[in-house]
Amino acid sequence: MIKKVTMLFFILFNSVLLAQESYSKAYDLNTKYPQNYFQNPIDIPLILAGTFGELRTNHFHAGIDIKTKKKEGLNILAIADGYVSRIKIKHWGYGKAIYVTHPNGYTSVYAHLQKFAPSIEAYIKKQQYRKESYEIQLFPKENELQLKKGELLALSGNTGGSTAPHLHFEIRDSKTEKTINPLLFGIHVKDNTNPVIQSAFLYNLDDENSKRQKLQFTKQKNGDLLTNTIHTYGKIGLGVKSFDRLDGANNKNGLYKLELFVNKQKHYQHKLETFSFAESKYINLLVDYAHHFYKRERIQKCFVVPNNKLSIYDDLINKGVIDIENGLTYTIEIVASDIKGNKTKLKIPIVGKRKEIKNSVALATSKLNSKTHYFKRTDFNTLTKDNVTIAIPKYSFYKNVNFNFSYHNGIAKIHNASVPLHKNFTLTFDVSNYSVTERKKLFIAKIKKSGNISYVSTKRKEHKLYTNTKKLGHYKLVSDSKKPTITPINFKDKQWLTNKKTLKVRIKDALTGIKTYRATIDNQWILMEYEPKTGVLTYDFNDKKFTTAKHNLKIVVSDKVNNTKTYIATFYRNK
Repeated sequence: MIKKVTMLFFILFNSVLLAQESYSKAYDLNTKYPQNYFQNPIDIPLILAGTFGELRTNHFHAGIDIKTKKKEGLNILAIADGYVSRIKIKHWGYGKAIYVTHPNGYTSVYAHLQKFAPSIEAYIKKQQYRKESYEIQLFPKENELQLKKGELLALSGNTGGSTAPHLHFEIRDSKTEKTINPLLFGIHVKDNTNPVIQSAFLYNLDDENSKRQKLQFTKQKNGDLLTNTIHTYGKIGLGVKSFDRLDGANNKNGLYKLELFVNKQKHYQHKLETFSFAESKYINLLVDYAHHFYKRERIQKCFVVPNNKLSIYDDLINKGVIDIENGLTYTIEIVASDIKGNKTKLKIPIVGKRKEIKNSVALATSKLNSKTHYFKRTDFNTLTKDNVTIAIPKYSFYKNVNFNFSYHNGIAKIHNASVPLHKNFTLTFDVSNYSVTERKKLFIAKIKKSGNISYVSTKRKEHKLYTNTKKLGHYKLVSDSKKPTITPINFKDKQWLTNKKTLKVRIKDALTGIKTYRATIDNQWILMEYEPKTGVLTYDFNDKKFTTAKHNLKIVVSDKVNNTKTYIATFYRNK
């Protein structure tokens, strides 16, 4: 009897262990990350607008985007004890952002904020006034701005490159600065929804000039997806267009994990657990870059192309490339998963079938035309056409290319914009033929697919204009002689403003964009916060106490070729 009880206990105990192991694997709760140390950064149920590792233009999303009920001003809380180690305020990017270093080896990041807690706000404004700059980066000492878990840190906002109110939140390794998926730290988000596989594609890897083949599939009763039987031969790769959905939101979020199995054996996996910012640009090799350029769709490849140095891959066999042999059958399964273990499976039956080519004729080796230059990715490459020069550093390309470059009717056509670059190249225009006055108003513009132009950062050196960019395509010189505009919003010249809390003006430049602005009251610099998405400058009257009634406001705004506009007004305020 004792033996039977012992055996039953052993079976039950092992069953529990197996269940726990299965749960752990399904939910990817890695024990190397603390599970009960951090609290939520915002005191509402978390609903995400963006997940960690989402595919963005030239980078992975480095954190999670937490919805703030479509409004600003929600309390943002310190997720654990620590101290403010960095504050960065920029017009674009993260906008108002704060970094908190914790004693357990991690740093939390909070971005797109509206404003900071009072003590932090006072600390920042003091430095902004000292440096006479809204944009600022500060690194407080450990004993200056200490925080307790749950303490008010800031208010949520929509600053920087944010397109709607939300909190961008990250957890980084303080030592390596690698960013880590915050949901691995026990921060809970409700999610019982499976990812979606929208489309699938097959690549013939024996012929790089062949077009991707879109696969048709149907949904089965068990929820799996099944394609028609594919007949192919040789080395192939597969890719999917896929996204995840979470409960309570319609956002198309990024996957956590993508796997590929061949006859039930795993050949490929990538998982968005952690990555370094330096490697993030290799996203251009994870996705089908050309397809995204032309179709605005991101296909994630389930195979690793040469020179891809991403660290997100695991369990690779032949780098995910499948070698289909004549006469053999294969069952391919692609599994898209979120961090909670919700999955969607796509099954692809393949029969190896060699195509017979009748009356085949050997193809002549293609020759380079007069406009094409063979560039090795390991070489520094430079070309000059008339007054235009391009210089491309080593390892800018991901593979060797037959490079096209021409200059005609003032337009520099630089290869193909659907080809990604890993490094910036330098594009230089010699402007010796222009007068000194004309040169001052010139800038380099990129010609979009629509035919419209956009300013690119233009630098000047003697009789040359140049820019550093990763984007291939068409460029030309454009002149801008139009000044910016400055328009008061909530006041008029010679008005009493005693009851106003803020002073607002809108600044705008039609072509190159705003470069600098400077505002003074009674010849003293004032802090005007700039929101570039709306063009609004805002001054908070709480920044200064007035001892006289009459005051002179002066705002000077310059665009990126130094066209300058000055606005002067008088207002009255007795406090």
